[in-house]
Amino acid sequence: MKTFIKGRAFVFGNNIDTDQIYPGRFVEYTNVEDVAKYAMFGADPEFVKDVQAGDIIVAGTNFGCGSSREHAAITLKAVGVGAIIAESFARIFYRNAINLGLPLIVAPRILKLVEPGETISLDLSSGIIGNEKGIIKTAEPLSEYVLKILESGGIKPLIREQLLFEKGLHHGA
Repeated sequence: MKTFIKGRAFVFGNNIDTDQIYPGRFVEYTNVEDVAKYAMFGADPEFVKDVQAGDIIVAGTNFGCGSSREHAAITLKAVGVGAIIAESFARIFYRNAINLGLPLIVAPRILKLVEPGETISLDLSSGIIGNEKGIIKTAEPLSEYVLKILESGGIKPLIREQLLFEKGLHHGA
């Protein structure tokens, strides 16, 4: 997994809840391709037409508040969001996203520093956030364990990998 992510910024405000990220009326969809069609639909119905793989969501406080459905994190990962930088995250959304392999960085006051559509970069291991002009913010970097979860593609693949290693069935055995 690359720890350096660069993409266009999609900027949202405070209290973006899971129904804005993935509206409840679409929970009947279980196929990831169908779920991806409705990413950020409640906040910006045009988001899926504009977002490209690796782009970065920047948001204010309490991103992902609301229900505990994993659909919100699944849809953002499925549509190719490279990372989410927010001033703060709802606890359950944060865990769901990390467990699914979607990088999140907490960066207080980030909304004042990023313009919609500008290209920004993020180093997950150092917490450095930059734009074309240079470093704009240093956030708390992700822990080694969280980086390992992300590198494995999520918590389930990490545990599967660890179990195979313990049983001597890993690729190096």
